[in-house]
Amino acid sequence: MKTLRQSRILELIRNNSIETQSELIELLRKDGFHVTQATISRDIKEMRLIKILDNDGTYRYASEKISESEDESHSYLLATAVVSIDYAHALVVIKTRSGMAQAVCAALDATNRAGILGSIAGDDTIFIAAVNDAAASNFVSDLRKLISNKNNATKE
Repeated sequence: MKTLRQSRILELIRNNSIETQSELIELLRKDGFHVTQATISRDIKEMRLIKILDNDGTYRYASEKISESEDESHSYLLATAVVSIDYAHALVVIKTRSGMAQAVCAALDATNRAGILGSIAGDDTIFIAAVNDAAASNFVSDLRKLISNKNNATKE
């Protein structure tokens, strides 16, 4: 329930200008999540949400951005460690070089991607549960593009 709630929070802050925890609680309650202010406060801290200045001069919640250097190192890791990516329904399976699954999984987890419920990594295989088939398909497509772009940039 927590993962689903946090995934919904990311969607809400991406699609709405939410200034207060009260606004967030109200939107979550409309979606059937019965939450308290303390729960939302913990979620905000865990998810590393920040307040940014909106175009209209108000502050709103946003997801903490990954630094460019961290994003670049994640891209390099994915491009060099991932062997294959596929999905069936809402389950994504990523095969990596031996011993690299946990590092790749940690890098993917750091992106806090909406629509992803959670992940499990072994030695060379990662299972990722998405909220539905479309989320899994989009995730795989985005990941393939990221790896392809990084591989093309490395060759140049």
